Amino acid sequence: MPKFAMITISNRVELQENEIEWQFIRSSGAGGQHLNKVSTAAQLIFDIKSSSLPEFYQERLLNKADHRITKSGKIIIKCQASRSQDSNRQTALEQFIALVASVGEVQKKRIPTRATKGSQTRRLDTKKQKGATKAMRQQKSDY
Repeated sequence: MPKFAMITISNRVELQENEIEWQFIRSSGAGGQHLNKVSTAAQLIFDIKSSSLPEFYQERLLNKADHRITKSGKIIIKCQASRSQDSNRQTALEQFIALVASVGEVQKKRIPTRATKGSQTRRLDTKKQKGATKAMRQQKSDY
């Protein structure tokens, strides 16, 4: 069995490189004749459901609202920033690692706090001042 390189996502999570599918396509946009005959854009395709990622990562990735994740559960990252195929491949891989690592970070639970007594009185004082200013603007007729 051939040995594949490992892609490190975090301290505990690693993926084999053969789980990622690469396609090299022609870049779009202006660029002249060179652009029309060389496939420099790199497209990374990763199937979340059939991967060796831990269940926690898979669930969080499938629930994440990101345009690079399809409804069928695939991550598709296209990179065409550079004229070099290798550079585009490296950039797409970095974006992929950042995306997968972002779901591994568990955010700290927010503890709601109450407004202080001083802030409440300041808020009410400014409301009274604004109300008084508006009351002075009104013209009261003698009728």
